[in-house]
Amino acid sequence: MFRHPKSFATRHNSIAPPRPIGHPADMPDRAPHIVIVGASLAGLMAALALATRGATVEMLERSDDRDRTGAALQVGHGLIGRLTGRRRAGPDLSGGLQTWQAVHAALRAAADADPAITVHQRTAAAAAGQDGAAAWVATADGRRVTGDAVIGADGYRSIVRRAVSPERPDAVFAGYLAWVGFTDEGAITAPYPRDLAFLERGPYTMLGFPLPARGHGPRQIGWAWYDAGRNALLHDSGAVTDGRVNHSLRPGDMPDSAFADLAADARRRWPRPWLDAMLDCLDRRAIIGTPVAEYLPDRLARGRLALVGDAAHVATPMTGNGFPAAATDALSLADALATTDDIATGLAAYEAARLTDVRALVLSGQRFSRQFVAG
Repeated sequence: MFRHPKSFATRHNSIAPPRPIGHPADMPDRAPHIVIVGASLAGLMAALALATRGATVEMLERSDDRDRTGAALQVGHGLIGRLTGRRRAGPDLSGGLQTWQAVHAALRAAADADPAITVHQRTAAAAAGQDGAAAWVATADGRRVTGDAVIGADGYRSIVRRAVSPERPDAVFAGYLAWVGFTDEGAITAPYPRDLAFLERGPYTMLGFPLPARGHGPRQIGWAWYDAGRNALLHDSGAVTDGRVNHSLRPGDMPDSAFADLAADARRRWPRPWLDAMLDCLDRRAIIGTPVAEYLPDRLARGRLALVGDAAHVATPMTGNGFPAAATDALSLADALATTDDIATGLAAYEAARLTDVRALVLSGQRFSRQFVAG
């Protein structure tokens, strides 16, 4: 067990202070070193929570952040403050609906400002493993990165999951995709929407959401169209093979006829202003078709290895709870490691704290998916 920082508790009486992560008995003078595979949202949140509790964190991210995107997210108030225990200065995220890019930028800025966190871009993981004394990641360029623990935050195609659950390492295709796009307010002719929209038209479902302005720029409209009728595009492009999701469907993967077909279908099904936003995105070829993946976990940790976010559990985005669940993973992981001197024991406690809840989340999404695909 470890000491609470009393001076911090005195200054912030209403906030329970984060507890420092313990050091293994044979390394009493060294902060634990945690390797996180993936520096997207779940990985950044885990890094901030772990660093606040005294760990040093090394993050391996295969992308260079230039081609990363996602849909809108519902963000809880004071998220960065909760992750860091309000011990670090800097702006926090506003609560409410935010773009993926805005959330990622805020989390990344907080991580870059923390000297305990190091991010290595363009560093792809090829394998993960462990022995009795350490855990490690082998990178695609032949290096080996070692830590007291390895945390997989590397999404639905997680490399670390292969070591945690080798008997069932892959997420599966749920049978439909989500077309996602964003457009500026000036592209619509109808009044700007004030509220979220959830519309069903036959075998299709659409979620529309107004988004705040980016700095001094225009407001945006985002939309996600759930579609079980165009899976042939996914298979023809290789986005899905043998029930496994390989990648999203980018505009360059689609023939011109697919854009025309989507535009004609949108005109038949969706009202303004969402129709205006869709047609603008289709005209600009600014859409992504994301195959919906699902993964129901049997475990979240094995020894010195653990999983958070979409590496740990993948629910259809129709649950609306993927991002909050990842934030809870990050906080629970750091808290569990703060209760024991033994890394493996702490990770087992994390699994015990989270497994039932995340399984319930995925199962609720699977029920929706089966009904949706069945029509």
